[in-house]
Amino acid sequence: MNKTILAHTPEEMEEIGIGLADELHDGMVVSLIGVLGAGKTTLVKGIAKGLLITDLVVSPSYLIYRPYHGRLTLHHLDAYRVSSVEELAEVGLDQLIPPEHGVTVIEWPERVPEIIDVSNIVVHISMRADGARRIEITTP
Repeated sequence: MNKTILAHTPEEMEEIGIGLADELHDGMVVSLIGVLGAGKTTLVKGIAKGLLITDLVVSPSYLIYRPYHGRLTLHHLDAYRVSSVEELAEVGLDQLIPPEHGVTVIEWPERVPEIIDVSNIVVHISMRADGARRIEITTP
């Protein structure tokens, strides 16, 4: 899958996430790359909806990890405060890259480049001058 989509509203970002959820299965890793405020967590909210998760999805920035349960377990990680896979291993989160069950969606994976290397799907989100988001979805 290699495609580029424009999103003009948060609702459109969620719709893209819902569509992406259709492509996910156990053991997959999805990396979300984009600047602060690009819409990474909004995309994860859409992925959660697509996985039939009814819990409120929030950024895991301060906790690093939040699990959600639906059609598949969604392991939502934020690597912003992480600088190595070893740091993730210290708290057992390295076992989610890739997960045995469910899918792992990681915000800020570029902080730990090894994560991108094992990702099944990489999503680059960039902000345009008109406020729209350009979403590039690739399968390395």
